[in-house]
Amino acid sequence: MVQFNEQLRCLVSEACGHSPGSPQRQKLLTQIIRLTASRLWRESTPYYQDALQQTWLYFCRNVCEGLTGQIYDPSCGSVITWLNAYLRRRLQDFYINQNREQATTVSLRVRQSTSGSTSETIDPVDNLPSTPQTPPILEDLETWANTDSEGELRRIYIKGHPDVNCQVLILRRLPPEVSWRELSEEFGLSIPTLSSFYQRQCLPRLRKFAELEGLL
Repeated sequence: MVQFNEQLRCLVSEACGHSPGSPQRQKLLTQIIRLTASRLWRESTPYYQDALQQTWLYFCRNVCEGLTGQIYDPSCGSVITWLNAYLRRRLQDFYINQNREQATTVSLRVRQSTSGSTSETIDPVDNLPSTPQTPPILEDLETWANTDSEGELRRIYIKGHPDVNCQVLILRRLPPEVSWRELSEEFGLSIPTLSSFYQRQCLPRLRKFAELEGLL
């Protein structure tokens, strides 16, 4: 394990020696992702793949420049330890959000009006700002989904809702992702229905493309 961590440390150092977005850095980051993927924390929760996707994005944005968080510091721990810490935080966030979405909506701000009382729910999680730079890996995924050269993503949709297809959901769930609550309100479908369809139909196709392109 010590030798493996040293190998990762050297790859990170080499990757960060190349300019952001360069083919050389992209290749090395992809290599690191491949090496670490099987060693990360795993659990059988419906939101695990979403959390993992956010973790890879966090890795690409912060391993060298620290664009959305604190830059990776090898002296504080291995790449695996760093990624696992972030992944577990995201899983905890998803767990909290899922419980909140399934529970009775609790108003965070109640505004009194002359005609009676109305409640307005404010969810700070739904208002996360987008980040200023998109890493090449995410750009590749977005281009693939937008192009949908064989039309497969558009053909796979929720029964009775052709407008809610794999292309739409994959693009909307790419970071900075639209929350399930917003999508539920927009399409008039329950969160479990949307999430289940995404897990069964969209994620396998997204992962297959990423694997074929060497992104994962």
